Amino acid sequence: MTDAGAALSATALDLFKVSSSMLASGDRLVQPLGLTSSRWQVLGTIVAAERPQPVAWLARDMGANRQNVQRIVNDLAREGFVELAANPHHRRAPLVLLTDAGRQAFDRAMALASPWLDRLAEGLAVQEIETMQKVLRVLRQRLDETGPEPES
Repeated sequence: MTDAGAALSATALDLFKVSSSMLASGDRLVQPLGLTSSRWQVLGTIVAAERPQPVAWLARDMGANRQNVQRIVNDLAREGFVELAANPHHRRAPLVLLTDAGRQAFDRAMALASPWLDRLAEGLAVQEIETMQKVLRVLRQRLDETGPEPES
């Protein structure tokens, strides 16, 4: 294993722990809004999209499993945060639309998140965070392109 590979291996466990802790903290933060971190993430992906998308596209953008995103979208629809609309390009893949209630819940979640994220970022330089973001983006791209199998 290269030095970089060994460093990434040591970092992976920390990354899993940080991810779990952020999800648990996020769950507690948005629970009063009727959300979970997963629901919040789906709403955020819908907000970030340039146009309404079907579940499969949302899942792709999130780097998530389509079936899991479908389950979350179904829950969000049942609670009035999203609605499904006919997709002119694919009969069996409806578009997911944010409702006013969904937009309000997302905006309130982001308002709650601001002081939380500021506390988490305390003492870190913006440049350090941007470097971390760049590294994570490259890793995600490589994982999407190659998967877990080593190249021959």
